[in-house]
Amino acid sequence: MNMVELWHLLLLLSLQQWLFLPIIIPCHATTTTHAQRLHSFITSNFISPDYNINLPLSEEWPDEDLLSSPSSSSVYIGPQQGLMKADKILSLPKQPPGVKFGQYSGYVTVDPLAGRSLFYYLAESPHNSSAKPLVLWLTGGPGCTSLGFFEIGPYNVRSDGKTLYMDEHAWNNVANVLFVESPAGVGFSYSNTTSDYDTTGDRRTAKDSYTFLVNWFQRFPHYKKRDFYIAGQSYCGHFIPQLAHTIVTQNNNQNSGLPVINLKGIAVGNGLLDYDLVMKGISDFLWGHAMSSDETHQGIIKNCDFARRNYSETCQKYLIQMIQEYGLVPIVNIMYSSLCVPDSPKAQSPGLTFNLCSTTYVQAYLNRKNVQRAFHTINTTWRSCSKEVGGSNWKDAPRTVLPIIKKLIANRIRIWLYSGDQDGLVPVTSTRYAINALKLPVVTPWRPWYSMATKEVGGYVEEYDGLTLVTIRGAGHAPPSYQPERALTMISSFLEGKLPPSA
Repeated sequence: MNMVELWHLLLLLSLQQWLFLPIIIPCHATTTTHAQRLHSFITSNFISPDYNINLPLSEEWPDEDLLSSPSSSSVYIGPQQGLMKADKILSLPKQPPGVKFGQYSGYVTVDPLAGRSLFYYLAESPHNSSAKPLVLWLTGGPGCTSLGFFEIGPYNVRSDGKTLYMDEHAWNNVANVLFVESPAGVGFSYSNTTSDYDTTGDRRTAKDSYTFLVNWFQRFPHYKKRDFYIAGQSYCGHFIPQLAHTIVTQNNNQNSGLPVINLKGIAVGNGLLDYDLVMKGISDFLWGHAMSSDETHQGIIKNCDFARRNYSETCQKYLIQMIQEYGLVPIVNIMYSSLCVPDSPKAQSPGLTFNLCSTTYVQAYLNRKNVQRAFHTINTTWRSCSKEVGGSNWKDAPRTVLPIIKKLIANRIRIWLYSGDQDGLVPVTSTRYAINALKLPVVTPWRPWYSMATKEVGGYVEEYDGLTLVTIRGAGHAPPSYQPERALTMISSFLEGKLPPSA
């Protein structure tokens, strides 16, 4: 059994304990639904008659292929004249009064022969938008939506599934935010060639995302010279570095004839950076939070050689024992329930700022015909996670993206890794192990940072030569959901190019 098979088995054992409880419905898109996607990924790739995972892992991201070095002949550039005006949203159904920011949405074709198009939604800043940078927001799964009705977007949906209300901690307060549903088959994005859904993987996603950006900047030429950043979390620990590497490689190719994209930095939250180090980090995290026994933890230390990827039968036994020991605690946030109880009047756990049933409300809203017309979408059924993309259909992924991180550092791309400290799925310990593997010298030692509004400790920060680690106190796998004010402080500091406040 290799590391990916073992990791998927452990996730299956952990997720099945709390995803299928009677009369309780997992609802929150950026926590439980993404965990459900991991569960789907597991069952479709692992629980099969021949007990086999089909996901091919490579050691690292290749430099020699079309993806990382696209030429002008391989990247489609279509006509964009007049499309920005056509994409402008005059008003969304039941949006709150007093909306003072521009909104655009529509499709960008990335492969005209296959009929493959990606859907986007742009929420400009209400505060001097022409002076604000552009942030591309991506999320993981793989195969789940990045659309801005969860976590960082300008709106939330009320329980009636019809009415919007403003999110005071929306990231378009500090930037113009571009949401893209990627790859094709996710959300409103689609392909007219259904076999595309069976051949999607990391490489296709990165190439299509790059092609999307080249065309989108042609459609919105006034953004071409803006500072551009990419942010996201979870499986975007793959997507974001891969896309950034594609952009940097292309920008450095002076003979391509393609436009330069003004990429300044990336921010990755609780990101899957290295399969082996994720499992090592989970073990230490659960033991450190008194959710695993000394015997089990010592058994893992003694028998699991994560550095050499040696996972004996004894190692596997202890890892499975670790998962069985921690019980029914949701792995995406060990402090709170991530479940929506339908007859609960508030559908919230104590201390949470978001509604655990938000996916239900958003899905109802986005499947209304007048809403789809306002967003200029095709007539379709919107789901937060695709049934077609992901699982056994996911065709390629590198075992680690740390070599890509090194190349981005060498190209002076600002890199922040932020981590909700209550996430057990891709815990902060895993992120710290990944950083340690890079062997970067410390520039600013570990210290607390403080949120702008409450003046409470928002988390901790350590700056390395070329990379910054920021923890977000009290947050789970989707930090802006659990701690929106602290996440807003974090991203504001990232965009300003300075560490979060020290007092």
